[in-house]
Amino acid sequence: MARRHDSGPGPGVLVLFDAVYLARHGQTQWNVEGRRQGRLDSSLTPHGLLQAQRNAALVSDEQIDAVFTSPLGRARRTAEVLADALELPVRVVDDLAEVAHGEWSGLTSAEIDSGWPGQRAAREKDKYAFRCPGGESYADAELRAVRALQSIAATGSLRPLLVAHEMLGRLLVKQLVGLGSEEALRRAQPSDVVYRITSAGSIDRLTSAE
Repeated sequence: MARRHDSGPGPGVLVLFDAVYLARHGQTQWNVEGRRQGRLDSSLTPHGLLQAQRNAALVSDEQIDAVFTSPLGRARRTAEVLADALELPVRVVDDLAEVAHGEWSGLTSAEIDSGWPGQRAAREKDKYAFRCPGGESYADAELRAVRALQSIAATGSLRPLLVAHEMLGRLLVKQLVGLGSEEALRRAQPSDVVYRITSAGSIDRLTSAE
């Protein structure tokens, strides 16, 4: 994969890979409760651990040569399961951390609406630029996504597996495929799916029936 995208932040990013695999951490307790996690953490549920194990089986024959993870505990635990199955070490990349939710971290939608009336509706009007109080916007976090891909490419890995988060994952896809902001932010990254982005820029969805 050799692509230069100049629609993102800065002068663009040159990424050299044969294929990139993107996985989200398994389900957490806060996912179940509907709480925003951001840079805070919540442990994997038993189901979340099972999702990680199933994803490990999905990628076992994919010739992945390196595993990189967000520093957050839920992603690192998921990456450990995947890396053990692949017999590879886990490498932490700080820039793969989730978009920071600031003062909204740990809160439900009802709690946010109570403390910041109208702000969730304001966010819907411009998700890319909206910044949570004390947190990051997608635009802020995209700078980190670019750095993460650059640092991973610099290791020489040609078929890396990246374990991160739904919001940050959207930005990784945006850079790798060259999507516009609105299209990228509409994408989902379920915990039971691994995306394979090929050298042709196509996105394959690897998943198992649960």
